[in-house]
Formats: sequence, structure tokens, C-alpha cells
Amino acid sequence: MEVMTGTRTAAAAPSDPDPPPKTRRRRDDAAVAALFLAPGLAGFVLFIVVPLGGSAVISLYEWPLFGTPAFVGLDNYSKLFGDPAFFTALTNTLLFAVVYTALNLALALGIALWLGTRMKGAGIWRVVFFLPVITPMVANALVWRLMLSDDGVLNAALGRAGVDGQSWLSDSRFALAAVIAMSVWQSFGYNVVVITAGLTSIPKEILEASRIDGTNPWQRLRYTILPMISPSLFFASTMTMIGAFQVFVQAQVLTRGGPGESTNTLVLYLYRNGFSFDRLGYASAIAWVLFVVVMLVTAVQFAGQRRWVNYDK
Repeated sequence: MEVMTGTRTAAAAPSDPDPPPKTRRRRDDAAVAALFLAPGLAGFVLFIVVPLGGSAVISLYEWPLFGTPAFVGLDNYSKLFGDPAFFTALTNTLLFAVVYTALNLALALGIALWLGTRMKGAGIWRVVFFLPVITPMVANALVWRLMLSDDGVLNAALGRAGVDGQSWLSDSRFALAAVIAMSVWQSFGYNVVVITAGLTSIPKEILEASRIDGTNPWQRLRYTILPMISPSLFFASTMTMIGAFQVFVQAQVLTRGGPGESTNTLVLYLYRNGFSFDRLGYASAIAWVLFVVVMLVTAVQFAGQRRWVNYDK
């Protein structure tokens, strides 16, 4: 009896229960998500993480384009902070970033408000303003170089008006302004789309109530519209500022960093050191300093958003 009872008890013992349906579903979803994320993560690691790590290593070497690298530690960074040309490029880049971002946002906001007045053909105008964004920057810069040359369209128009033309690209007083003007024209259409999206998200009832309260257009803009599109403005300002620190093509094509060093920027200075002067280690050090500068500026922008960005509508 005892043997039979023990056998029956062992046979009646339950096996390991299957996982609940919800748990199985979560595992399946996680596997599918990992499968879809794998190509993107692989590309991120291969084209972002690995180059970042490689540039950090190269910045610690005296690394010619052709030749044997030599480890120098932090010498590239110490030389960089003692290089007057670096600080000139940094100053030019900071000035470009501030003026370019301010003009870009002001122009984009004005045009977005104009397009939001229920005017006819607003969609066509949006396409017109966006065309420079999708046009290759090199092509745009070449057109602007022809237009701003000493015998270009702008000086010809000024001559017909009885005004003396200027050397817009070869005079240090105007060269950086010319680069900024071309850059704003190239990219403000993107911010027009971003700000227009913010404007269309404002409930019409709020604007109508503001009109009923007797506010004038300036008061509506300052106290109603701008606070409600502040998330769009914050996004546009952050992305525009990050792009401004990467300015390269405009200065390279229009002025090649001249006259003198008046339009030399950090990325252009990096490019010259890496591929013209055969100093890859020094160029990598410049790249990391630029990375830190962009991160600091972005951190300041995110810290300051608490004071003026309103996410509650």
C-alpha cells in the first residue's frame, strides 16, 4: 500500500506551469522590438560610437595622414588652447551662431505669422520658402558667390541706383555678414514649417476670446501666441543653434575662410588642419572641443527653457 500510494503521489505531482499569456506576449513583443531595433542600433554603433571613440584616441596622437602615429597625450589640447587661430575661429563661430539663430528665428516667425493670416496661396508660398532647404547647399553657395562678387548682380543693381558697390566677399567688414545672410536664406524655410505647425495647434477659441477681450495684435502675439508656440520655438532655436556651430560649406565656398581669418569657423579650421596640414590628431582635438562647446550651449538652452517654454495649453 505504501509503495502504491507513493507512486500515485509522484504521478499526481503537477509539472512546471506554463508562463501566463501576458508574460509570453511581452517576451514575444520584446523579441520583435529587438529584431527591428537591431539594424538601427548596429548602424548607430558602427557610424556614431566607433568614430567617436576613434577620434578620441586619435586626438591623443600626433597622427599624420600618411605615416606612423606617435602618442603625445594631451599635447594637442594644450597646443590648441595656446593657438590664436583657434580662438579666432571660435569667436567667429560664436558670433555666427548667435546672429544667424536670431535672424533665422525672427524671419521664420514673421513669415509663419504672415502665412497664418488666411491669405490665398499660403501653401504655395510655404513650398517656395522651403525650396532652398532641399536645394544642395553647395549649389546655393555658388549662386550667392556669383551674386555677391564684385561684378555680380547685387553690385550691378546698386550701380543702377547710383550707389557704389562693395567687395562683399573680399572685405572683412562684410564677409561674415554675407556668410550669415546666405545661411539664413538657405535654412529659414525649415523653421517656417516648424513654427507654422505650432501656430496651427493653437485653439481658435483662445484667439477669439483674446480678440473679444479687446487685445491688439501685438498683445495677442506677446501674451497669447508666443507662449503657446514656445515649445516649437524652443525646438527650432535648439536645432538651429546646433546647426550653426557646424557651419562649413558656406564659409568654404563663399570666402574660404577669408579675407584673413574673418570667416574662419571651427569646422573649417578642423578641416584645414586634418586634410590640408596633415594633422589628424590636432583636428580630432578641435572636434572634441567643438563637441563640448555644443553640449554646453545645448545644456544652457535646456536649463533656460523652464523660464519661458510653456507645455500646458
